[in-house]
Amino acid sequence: MEALGAILLVCGYIVALVGGIWFLVVAFRESILWGLGCLLVPFVGIIFLIKHWDIAGKPFLIQLAGWVPILIGVAITGPVH
Repeated sequence: MEALGAILLVCGYIVALVGGIWFLVVAFRESILWGLGCLLVPFVGIIFLIKHWDIAGKPFLIQLAGWVPILIGVAITGPVH
């Protein structure tokens, strides 16, 4: 069971990482200031997401979908001591 949890964790991390990088690419395509803001300043990504939902929604939802296997993998493997 722990192997399945580890596989889910790794897959979830990969999906979340791909979504996060895609989100940054979309922000940098919009403007270099948006990209740097999303990369360096907290909460700028949320503002960018709200203002540009039409282009930033899909990468955000993919990143969010990566958290599902992460949470399931953590539930399966249990707490790490």
